Amino acid sequence: MNLISRIGQHFQDSAQTKLDACAMLAPRIAEAVEAMVGCLLGNGKILACGNGGSAADAQHFAAELVGRFEMERQGLAAIALSTDTSIMTAIANDYGFTAIFDKQVRALGQPGDVLLAISTSGKSANVIEAIHAAHDNDLRVVALTGKGGGEIAELLLDSDVHICVPSERTARIQEVHLLTIHCLCDGIDGLLLGVEE
Repeated sequence: MNLISRIGQHFQDSAQTKLDACAMLAPRIAEAVEAMVGCLLGNGKILACGNGGSAADAQHFAAELVGRFEMERQGLAAIALSTDTSIMTAIANDYGFTAIFDKQVRALGQPGDVLLAISTSGKSANVIEAIHAAHDNDLRVVALTGKGGGEIAELLLDSDVHICVPSERTARIQEVHLLTIHCLCDGIDGLLLGVEE
């Protein structure tokens, strides 16, 4: 195996997937930014959830909002629901793994908040349950998916925002999700801080 060539192909594939997705996803990402800024300006918070790499993306997003992204500002209200092992293991033990996000959204989510639901396949059962909880509690959902959106695509309301990466490869989807998260953070900061460009 030629490792240099194989690595180069990953770079090419990643770049091409991002370029292919740009025109389709940019308006949806902008809509998600506006929804999140409206939430934050209304003293709401953003709850984020996902499994595995998507859990890491949820944590990354929350860290950028609570800390900072690229500009200095006060912290913004965001919580990654994949970080409290005591809560997650208690819920999983007592109710099953599919309830780990649902119970947290029902406990923490308030009308006007936003749920950032991340699932590369669109089929994650616990993320799906979190979306049901969000709708029950009048939260708006921003869903990051791929592979056509799976069951999540069918659950979303007209008021929700679906950012579905046009790819079947998990690695490529996750790479676009990370770029999307950075676009969300940049857009939120730009609108809140009045950046002109």
